[in-house]
Amino acid sequence: MKFKYTILYVDNVSETLGFYENAFGLERKMLHESGDYGELVTGSTTLSFSSFKLLKQLGKNPDKPNSQAPTFEIAFETDDVKTALSKARKAGALLVQDAEDMPWGQTVAYVTDNNGFLVEICTPVVNQP
Repeated sequence: MKFKYTILYVDNVSETLGFYENAFGLERKMLHESGDYGELVTGSTTLSFSSFKLLKQLGKNPDKPNSQAPTFEIAFETDDVKTALSKARKAGALLVQDAEDMPWGQTVAYVTDNNGFLVEICTPVVNQP
């Protein structure tokens, strides 16, 4: 078994794809002609978005994210957190935590996306001696 994809539920899939393209430099893999489902190119695991409308049509009752009490985070790895953070903020991401060096050898920063989902921007973990 392998971890294939994560789907986040949003109001506007096309707008969300555009945000992730501008904020994090990701490439759009596809947007269904209905506009209710889309994917980004993110490596071997796909980051996907589905509309609340579609989920409700399928009998599900999705809830919106609460940026004050997140239940998970998306993490993007980069060698330059400060530059990536600046780009994300210019695209409309809201700062949660500025870039900070962690004791385990990683630099991390946190923002929320245009839907309120928590996004970590981090460097690879460097093993400490």
